[in-house]
Amino acid sequence: MSSTQHHLASILLLALSALLPTASAQAASSTRVPVVVELFTSEGCSSCPPADALLGRLDREQPVNTADIIVLEEHVDYWDQGGWRDRFSSSQFTERQNNYLPRLRFEEPYTPQMVVDGSAQFVGSDGRKALYAISQAAQTPKITLTLANPIIEGRNISSSVSTASSGSLPKGDLYAAIVQSAASTNVGGGENGGRHLEHVGIVRSMQRIGKVQDLSSGPVKFTLSAPADAPAANLRVVVFAQSSGQGAIQGAATVKAGH
Repeated sequence: MSSTQHHLASILLLALSALLPTASAQAASSTRVPVVVELFTSEGCSSCPPADALLGRLDREQPVNTADIIVLEEHVDYWDQGGWRDRFSSSQFTERQNNYLPRLRFEEPYTPQMVVDGSAQFVGSDGRKALYAISQAAQTPKITLTLANPIIEGRNISSSVSTASSGSLPKGDLYAAIVQSAASTNVGGGENGGRHLEHVGIVRSMQRIGKVQDLSSGPVKFTLSAPADAPAANLRVVVFAQSSGQGAIQGAATVKAGH
């Protein structure tokens, strides 16, 4: 994407945001529904920085008054052979993106790709589609998840997740992730060589911690290991419930790891 296109995309997002309720109206909103926004990206992809910037604005500005936007920036590893190895990349995120392919029906994995609540996918720099998909996702009934304050012991972060939702719980899987709130990189090669990139919501670790139905027996405990280069003060924990087969996200919660 050219600098002109990037500028136009920024203007579009601001214009769309202006059509939404003001900050005071947002504060008066009774509830915000957690909506998980995943961005599959790479520091080796020249069209990814505008999508990274959009994710940052969604995280910072929270422009949809009915949604609590939880951003997850997942760096795939298939760009690592293009002259720059992304330090945040992982084959785990490439696999997760591939698992979305048959259900969300895109032709092949690509970057930047945004997936909203496991239910909608589109080019990750498309601000109009992002706001629409987030607004739609916020109208979908969710189960309420609550995270206990994390305990940090060395590189291990432990917590538990519970639900106050009554009635039978849907079938699905529980996932937990360690997320680095922000980071920056001076790229030394590849398509973005010479650029300074800013990131938000970088997923540093993610694992399945059980089934959604396990919550009916009480809190589900889990422990994740943070990478050695991940600063504890800049980390948060995200847990989400997702329909079986990596389907729609049924609920989510997040809490800061360091207090």
